[in-house]
Amino acid sequence: MNDAPGMLYIVSTPIGNLGDISARAIETLKQVNVVLAEDTRHSRPLLQRFEIGTPLVSYHEHNEARTSDALVARMLAGESMALISDAGTPLLSDPGARLVAAAIEAQVRVVPIPGASALLSALVASGISSSRFTFFGFLERKGAERASGLAEIASLAHTAVLYEAASRVAHTLGELSEAGCGNRLGSVARELTKQFEEVRRGTLRELAAYYEGSPPRGEVVIVIEGAQAVEPNEGAARDRARALRAAGVSARDVARALVADQGIARNVAYRLAQEED
Repeated sequence: MNDAPGMLYIVSTPIGNLGDISARAIETLKQVNVVLAEDTRHSRPLLQRFEIGTPLVSYHEHNEARTSDALVARMLAGESMALISDAGTPLLSDPGARLVAAAIEAQVRVVPIPGASALLSALVASGISSSRFTFFGFLERKGAERASGLAEIASLAHTAVLYEAASRVAHTLGELSEAGCGNRLGSVARELTKQFEEVRRGTLRELAAYYEGSPPRGEVVIVIEGAQAVEPNEGAARDRARALRAAGVSARDVARALVADQGIARNVAYRLAQEED
């Protein structure tokens, strides 16, 4: 490994099975001056398991704004650091983007140490096309931003991947079904690489019904196939526009959804999106 000072390593750690950590990740964590951890209490057992004695420093969403500049200053002074999250690859729905941006701005070299990723693990096990996909992370809990996110997923012509809290899986699948995704294939992956790993596949409507009666446990990733091409039908598009407006989706996002999943012309989509009921 390059021992040059002033480097920031983005290190992937296991999402469950400790055997998934790479030899390069262990070597890096041992050789840096500091390991920046999302939750030091969570990460300390991992470092102890592999006899890594490097000091741990807390770095999370609540302190990243006030600590990033100081950490970059330390790297400029010669220290090397490794950023890890609680599990998987940092920055994917985890803190770290601010630090990476600040390091790049200061011309500190940023080095990825690849490894486990719940996003990619769920995608390749889903049976749904992985040739093109959009990652949504966690959707907003409520309001216009959530409605917009649901509409965007409904309008996608390629695969969508999102994270969700176990307690909200049935609710989110139900909302996606109501948004027009009910007949699309999907998969719900939970506890990936762990003892009770499960990947359940079906239409989103079927999955919503299943998890309504059998709430999942553990970490969850949802994969949704893209919209299929359909013949333009203005009557169906008008009904779709009404449903989206009733759900609180903006006229702009309604129009996008109509173009994507109804196949109608953009000017017609905007007209229907702004019609009054």
